[in-house]
Amino acid sequence: MEFVVIGLVALVSSLLTLFSGFGLGTLLLPAFLFFFPAPVAVAMTAIVHFMNNLFKLGLMGKYADKKVTLKFGLPALLGSAGGAFLLVFLADQPVLYSWSAGSKLFEVTALNLAMAILMLFFALWEIIPALANLTVSSRYLPVGGLLSGFFGGLSGHQGAFRSVFLVRAGLTKEAFIGTGVLIACIVDVTRLGFYFNQFSSNLFTDHTGILLTGIFSAFLGAWMGSRAIKKVTLDSVKWIVAVLLILISLLLGTGII
Repeated sequence: MEFVVIGLVALVSSLLTLFSGFGLGTLLLPAFLFFFPAPVAVAMTAIVHFMNNLFKLGLMGKYADKKVTLKFGLPALLGSAGGAFLLVFLADQPVLYSWSAGSKLFEVTALNLAMAILMLFFALWEIIPALANLTVSSRYLPVGGLLSGFFGGLSGHQGAFRSVFLVRAGLTKEAFIGTGVLIACIVDVTRLGFYFNQFSSNLFTDHTGILLTGIFSAFLGAWMGSRAIKKVTLDSVKWIVAVLLILISLLLGTGII
């Protein structure tokens, strides 16, 4: 079952990045959370996210703006290290609270609660107009890099802040995509180093089948997306995804998943 779910979510979410501000990691993380503990789910999502970004880098990397990448990407690297360190710290914390229903015990850890809050926040970000349409002057690119990298390292939610700052950087459509992908790769490399050191250096080999399913499904979605680069925002898609993420965040925050 997990192979079917992960494969479908990876394919669809890779496609939906064309139509919504939600990125692959934002949508894929909840699918992994249904089958794996939060630390492992974040790390596995990061692997698929990184491999998919490498694939997209081959398609669009030549358009990346080097100046913007340096201004945004270097602070993002530092922020990613901080976020990944916090994730590792939270993963080592004891259970915050528990409750039972019949014979079933539900436990909520610090990391699960943090993931739930972040998923809820970024879901609301996409459907609240004041946040969804927010842009910031390009002179604050280093600040945007730190914020985007930090949340990328902590939970993988790096795309929202990245878009807020890059949209005012004077980039063409192709440069916007290429620069974003290159920065995402920088963040992914940094956080994966922390994840592997903490959780398992054999994470890929321990879960080869399901990771390959997610990676190649995301490749297919990215390739299909490259046939239609023009970005279209569909409010119905944004609302459906946001509601699903809010529901999953509530389930995660209460220990049900």
